[in-house]
Amino acid sequence: MPESFGPAFADRDRPLLSFGLRFSESVLKHAEGTFHASRIYVISSRSLARNTTYLDELKKTLGNKIAGVRVGMKPHSHWSEILQVVADARKCDADLIVTLGAGSLTDAAKILSFALANDVSTPEELDTLCPTSPRRRDEIKPSKVPVICIPTSLSGGEYSATAGATNDETGQKHSFSGALQGPALVILDPELTTTTPDGVWLSTGVKAVDHCVEALCSLQSNDVADEDAKRGLAKLIPGLIKSKQNPKDFEARLACQLGARDAMSACTRGVPLGASHGIGHQLGPAGVSHGETSCILNPAVCKYNYKKGANVERQNAIIKVLWEDPKAGEIFNQARLERETADLGDLMDAIIRALELPRTLKEFGIGQDKLDTIAEHSLKDRWVKTNPAPLDKEGVLEILKMVL
Repeated sequence: MPESFGPAFADRDRPLLSFGLRFSESVLKHAEGTFHASRIYVISSRSLARNTTYLDELKKTLGNKIAGVRVGMKPHSHWSEILQVVADARKCDADLIVTLGAGSLTDAAKILSFALANDVSTPEELDTLCPTSPRRRDEIKPSKVPVICIPTSLSGGEYSATAGATNDETGQKHSFSGALQGPALVILDPELTTTTPDGVWLSTGVKAVDHCVEALCSLQSNDVADEDAKRGLAKLIPGLIKSKQNPKDFEARLACQLGARDAMSACTRGVPLGASHGIGHQLGPAGVSHGETSCILNPAVCKYNYKKGANVERQNAIIKVLWEDPKAGEIFNQARLERETADLGDLMDAIIRALELPRTLKEFGIGQDKLDTIAEHSLKDRWVKTNPAPLDKEGVLEILKMVL
């Protein structure tokens, strides 16, 4: 397949998007031709490094352009590990950062470039870059070292100029934005994604669906973002079902990857998301993976907002879109759902169960005793604050109790 290359989003220069070439060939081409880089720092997932030859292939292709390699980082991007990589990349004087693997590596790389630009080396200094920190510094420089992401999941963080990372001391996940820059180039290779465990591929696909659903549910959305989100759903729902049925269906996998791009196009148009994402950020440190937070929370948040009458018309519009999708319709019929009575939470629940993904906190050992802390941390999250139905601690607890 010839390379398709250009801006990921029609109305923005960055990030760039490349697909059609083998991932290693694309990295070399753009490291030389687009970024003129000679000191490349690679962050690879541990599973790809241990269980496949893809990291070795990338190192062989880039040759003496490799300045350093980090293998493996914990989920949810812990500050302590990010600072280790900052020190390593600074020592290498890296002029390009490449991630090979799924979601948390992407956030780590974005914060890495941001930290390098601002001479950060300690947790206290990193805290001064956080928008919500009382110690936030007055002058913050934008990220400088470009980032190339080769994603193997569907989380979509490679398309955004925000990043989340967990403070080891408090266990709270913080969002970094502002002068932080998103990746400069995203490289898609559907064959590479077959190394991703089915549960991770499908659950992060649900996260991308959640991006679409919460954008469409937002009371502050707009027509352009809504069209992006609808296009994303049209690719993601059938793509996920097909790749569940046949994991080697590269066409379905690429459709999912492009659907995740569409979902992020909607999210990066200034549309605030809701409590599925906001509460989900705090489930991560409690042991729930990035994609699985949406599997657990999205149906409950839809039901909560609908019951409160917050976004009934917008939810009804999504219901209509989902019923019109033939693959989704098959699942709804198998679940014996009726068009007249099934709400959006019911439809999302049916899709997630058909993909055989988790639906409760109990499956992760999270019980009633942990809900108070999760709720308190959630109230500090920007997307809990922009949920269509206003939320206080009791409201967050109500949602959490729905998914115990």
